[in-house]
Amino acid sequence: MRFVNPIPFVRDIDRSKAFYRDRLGLKIAEDFGNFVRFETGFAIHDGRSLAETVWGTSSGAEESYGRRNLLLYFEHADVDAAFQNIAPHVELIHPLQRQTWGQKVFRFYDPDGHAIEVGEPLGPSAE
Repeated sequence: MRFVNPIPFVRDIDRSKAFYRDRLGLKIAEDFGNFVRFETGFAIHDGRSLAETVWGTSSGAEESYGRRNLLLYFEHADVDAAFQNIAPHVELIHPLQRQTWGQKVFRFYDPDGHAIEVGEPLGPSAE
C-alpha cells in the first residue's frame, strides 16, 4: 500500500481550480468537472458530489470545509517569489518565517479555509 494524495472537499470547484492553477501555478492533469487532478498528484473534489459518493448523502450545509485540522504542504524553489505572488491575494496565517528546523515557510488559507503551507525545498530529493 502507498499513500497517493489528499483530496480536499471544495465548495466551488471552478473557484478552487482557478485558485490552485492561477495563484499557486499548478498544472491541471485531468479535469472531470467535479474532480480536478493536478500534475503533482494533488486533487480537489466538489464537496457535495464527493459527500454523495462517499457517504451517500450531502448535508447541504454551507459552512467552510476547512477545519484547521489539516495542513496542505507545497514546496517552491523560490519561496520568496512565491510569497510575493501569493500573499496579496490570500488570507495569510503568517508571512515568511524561518522554522526551528531551518526551513523558510509561509502559511495561508485557500478559498475554502484549508490551511496551506509553502516552504523552500528540503534536502536533496526536492525538485
